[in-house]
Amino acid sequence: MRHVLIALAVALAVGNIRAGDKGGYPISPVPFTSVRVAQDCFWGQRLQACREVTVPLAFSKCEETGRYDNFIRAAHPSDTIHVGGFSFDDTDVYKTIEGASYLLQTYPDKAMEHYIDSVLAIVAAAQEPDGYLYTSRTMNPKHPNAWSGNKRWEKEEALSHELYNLGHMIEGAVAHYQATGKRNFLDIAIRYADCVCREIGGGEGQVKVVPGHQIAEMALAKLYLVTGEKKYLDEAKFFLDMRGKTAVKDLYTQSLEPVVDQREAVGHAVRAAYMYAGMADVAALTGDSAYIRAVDRIWENIVGKKYYITGGIGATSDGEAFGANYELPNLSAYCETCASIGNVYVNHRLFLLHGDAKYYDVAERTLYNALIAGMSLDGGSFFYPNPLASNGGYERQAWFGCACCPSNLCRFIPSLPGYVYAVKEKDVYVNLFMPNSATLDVAGKAVAIGQTTNYPYDGDITLSINKNAAGRFTLKIRIPGWVKGEVVPSNLYSYADGKQLAYSVTVNGEEAGSLGSDGYVSIERKWKKGDRIDVHLDMEPRVVKANENVEADRGRIAVERGPLVYCAEWPDNDFDISGIILNRMPQFAVVDRPDLLYGTKQITTAAQTLTYTADGKLATGDVTLTLIPYYAWAHRGEGKMVVWLPQELCASQAAPTSESEANGH
Repeated sequence: MRHVLIALAVALAVGNIRAGDKGGYPISPVPFTSVRVAQDCFWGQRLQACREVTVPLAFSKCEETGRYDNFIRAAHPSDTIHVGGFSFDDTDVYKTIEGASYLLQTYPDKAMEHYIDSVLAIVAAAQEPDGYLYTSRTMNPKHPNAWSGNKRWEKEEALSHELYNLGHMIEGAVAHYQATGKRNFLDIAIRYADCVCREIGGGEGQVKVVPGHQIAEMALAKLYLVTGEKKYLDEAKFFLDMRGKTAVKDLYTQSLEPVVDQREAVGHAVRAAYMYAGMADVAALTGDSAYIRAVDRIWENIVGKKYYITGGIGATSDGEAFGANYELPNLSAYCETCASIGNVYVNHRLFLLHGDAKYYDVAERTLYNALIAGMSLDGGSFFYPNPLASNGGYERQAWFGCACCPSNLCRFIPSLPGYVYAVKEKDVYVNLFMPNSATLDVAGKAVAIGQTTNYPYDGDITLSINKNAAGRFTLKIRIPGWVKGEVVPSNLYSYADGKQLAYSVTVNGEEAGSLGSDGYVSIERKWKKGDRIDVHLDMEPRVVKANENVEADRGRIAVERGPLVYCAEWPDNDFDISGIILNRMPQFAVVDRPDLLYGTKQITTAAQTLTYTADGKLATGDVTLTLIPYYAWAHRGEGKMVVWLPQELCASQAAPTSESEANGH
């Protein structure tokens, strides 16, 4: 079993766990190393921005803000060193190395590889003899960071983040090992993980704590797959089994009750999403069905009552947390970028477990809207929260003191190619649409597939079979929920325009396959080199209404086209966008704008403005409202933005006299 698991390490993608001989996921992701995304496309531009701007910026900030200095000081501890910053600052180094490692596989760069090795030498020197690596304590053990406690693990369930640091270290180390084949980072992570396994657990003399900020659970499961050492999986399960059974019990850390008894998404949204992903990992690798039932219940609660139309999660800034059921405010929506990344992790794992397209429908909505809104198009500035309305005052920042979101985007965006395809025996899943070339392992045989498309702006996708040594296999193409009339896999949102979109799948010009209950069109045949599969998805602007229980969206509609949610923003409209009324039966025009925001499509529609006359009477005026994709807002200065547009008088507000003042600019 050990040699099988070690071989599987080569196929690991970030956030993606490949199944072992038994107890693993039924479906295996095709790793990012096997998928090359074209540069001149929607995602190619973002990968390029990440390589040329985001990762170099993050490394420079690690230098500028003293992240590297912390490791240097920890190698030479002194009781005169003042330990400041956050107790999780080490993770920014680990996360940036992780993202750079994925990019190395796609864009070989000897200078970058040498730079990473030089950083890892600094990291290795800071590790204590028994493997413990936590600079917030090590650089001055007598006077550590105020969040760290007087001894190891003392404040782990509150503020120390020692296990959170371990989790990101492992995630980065596995990525680096996969991309380069080098063990210098992996060996550091293994030594720290061994230290944790010795000191924390249910045995005599061990400390019984759980991670205050979850991620170690899913990281340890990944380390088990890389090394074949079951103690790492056991430790991950211990952390989950003990939650709700230690001294700290609160909603914020999802610790009021054991994880298998939880039914609702509560507390800090990032912590929660990481925990749910870890639960899916451990359940699949141990066969514990109670974990799966719990994750399924919580997932249903999120997509049915706590999920934004943009794919964001976490309604409130109070604790960066989930709100109550149907509590989805727009102006004060938090929707932390890191929570969106965690939401993709959860849904990807649930797809690998259940094989249902609905999980990718949720993940895709998050990817194209809430997640990428967190980073500017040029890759150089970031949002921490991602609201669905703004009166001005929002502007992306080049960095944050708490830098979790920029460094998290550093590691997630380059991993995206690993989410496109998946394989189960002789079933090949096509889950995301973007121009790429890929080589898949289908029952031990090589299959090469190409994909061309202008998605998400165009619903036409062409797949080509470029090589097939596997003979007969089934190609399973996801038909997105949005083209089938399902906004999300629940009744939280629904289309309100009466449209019925069509889709088709043909092989060499002939209709093929049928849509199954799993959301995929399945085509089984003995594929030949040169076979062409054409997928057409009708793509029109759609009107969405929220469930009546969502108070913030009553009397309002949202507009989306394909996987993209649209918003109205001040630069495109010379009137107060909060003081409008949309028509009851709105008609839309799609306008191609290759010159705007790295190339986009706007949507225009007729609307009416509400204003007060000089003598105080209410007046209306006809205007054309222009919308842009939500991900692209806040690139042209501060001002008003709104996703949920008024369609009823109760949801609109008449504009003040000065239109420039009304637009918040």
